[in-house]
Amino acid sequence: MTDPSLLPAEEMVQLFARRIIDPVEMLQAVTARVARLNPGINAFAAMHRDALVQAGDSAARWRAGRPIGPLDGVPVTVKDLIDVAGMPTRRGSRTTPSTPAADDAPIVTSLRAAGAVIIGKTTTTEFGWKSPGDCPLHGITRNPWNTDHTPGGSSSGAAAACAAGFGPLHVGTDAGGSIRIPAAWCGVVGLKPSFGRVPQWPLGAFGNVAVAGPMTRTVRDAALMLGVIGRHDLRDPFCLPDDPRDWLDGIEQGVAGLRIAVLRRPGFDAPVDWEGIAAIEQAARHLMEAGAEVEDVDIDLPDVREIFSRIWAMALSRQVAATSEANRAMLDPGLLQVAAATGGIKALDMMEAEAMRVQAAHSMARLHQRYDLVLSPCVPNPAPRVDQPIGDPVEALWTRWAPWTFAWNLTRQPAISVPMGFTEQGLPRSVQLAAGLYRDELVLRAARSLELACPVPIADL
Repeated sequence: MTDPSLLPAEEMVQLFARRIIDPVEMLQAVTARVARLNPGINAFAAMHRDALVQAGDSAARWRAGRPIGPLDGVPVTVKDLIDVAGMPTRRGSRTTPSTPAADDAPIVTSLRAAGAVIIGKTTTTEFGWKSPGDCPLHGITRNPWNTDHTPGGSSSGAAAACAAGFGPLHVGTDAGGSIRIPAAWCGVVGLKPSFGRVPQWPLGAFGNVAVAGPMTRTVRDAALMLGVIGRHDLRDPFCLPDDPRDWLDGIEQGVAGLRIAVLRRPGFDAPVDWEGIAAIEQAARHLMEAGAEVEDVDIDLPDVREIFSRIWAMALSRQVAATSEANRAMLDPGLLQVAAATGGIKALDMMEAEAMRVQAAHSMARLHQRYDLVLSPCVPNPAPRVDQPIGDPVEALWTRWAPWTFAWNLTRQPAISVPMGFTEQGLPRSVQLAAGLYRDELVLRAARSLELACPVPIADL
């Protein structure tokens, strides 16, 4: 490979250890690619001014034979909903201050401790509210496979950067599909870990359903990254106890003997086009050929649209209420529209939604007494055009954006978006795998099996 920036993180570290290339040269390769391609993609909110210093420190450690962690020298980006000390956290909004954050968020603390080089912050939709990849502050982020199309959101810049080859590891967040949707539309791997697996602070508007996780070009890199960022941090009151396992252990065991349920109705008649159905059939064949038992199931789930719509709308209503009246006119009009629609939601409605959420989680837990994994579509259609009108955003949420993803946020289970070839128009298509709560290793194993059967190239730019 002539461009080292396109290598997986695992291979980068091997080259550092063998003195074939050093972290400074790797950073230079990545930033040269960013300089050439990012003007047409707009994946970055800001570049880190100290990235070269970080890479130089890593190079010195490798020369001394004393790397400090499994990602020493590997370039990483961080979504601009997450604090990086010395950089502002603008959240895609013109209403936020440009004051630099004083402290690293837990996930950034862990990345630095592993030696990763933070090269910049990637764009997000405003406060992570929607799936089309634009925001008032930074404008439109575009899909590297076809820049007339959106990369998706809200982790829009992370997905675009990943697909464009701006380094191997990217941090996204996911409250209703914001890792998996852009990963699906950009043809990369997007892992939503179990809720609490990866610590977060400060918590955003969707703190009770949101997670942070890896967006990568390979499943193994997602597992490698999870091992670094999935460590306990007392700042997050929802964080799980420390689990120092290596998530690469067992990832090559395959799916032989596993039982996999194909989900075609997540509590309502979720839309999916024929390309998405074809991807599901292709994935099911691969899994069966690899030794899994795969069958359709009918799950008795409540209507998760009703549950998530209330949680989503109330979170955005709180965000608007926290914005000064003088600044509200600068917010995304669609965000204001959703927040205004919550006027009739009462506390009793929210309590009922929470009870329905628990019922959905119970139904999925019962399903996982019989099945190890659930296979489903990830998105209803390939990536839309960047100029596609939103219309009613509440309806778009469960018809065009997230009908297949938000259920797993409600039940807090691990789920992963896996590339599954391309549409007739050359846009990526994908499938989604979910496992029982805290069984993150199973989604990684099954995703790796699909990846081996259907590898996806780097976007041809």
